Amino acid sequence: MSEIAVTPLGAGSFRVRVDEGASSTEHEVTVDPADLERLGDGYASPEAFLRACFEFLLEREPKESILQRFDVSVIGRYFPEFEERIRRA
Repeated sequence: MSEIAVTPLGAGSFRVRVDEGASSTEHEVTVDPADLERLGDGYASPEAFLRACFEFLLEREPKESILQRFDVSVIGRYFPEFEERIRRA
């Protein structure tokens, strides 16, 4: 099981650390306010939304395959079902 820690860096930028056993990866992720409002509205915080994004990614690929730097908007390019799955009513 993965442990996902999200740290705000300011202005829509976050550091996400994924720990699995003895190894970890770090990622710098940005999220546009419009995307956060559209996709993350049902989450308690931007950090909770990003945690859910990483849970989604980790169901599909190992942590080492996740880009080190990216914007949340690119996830849908790799996984077309992303936006539908990540939204909460």
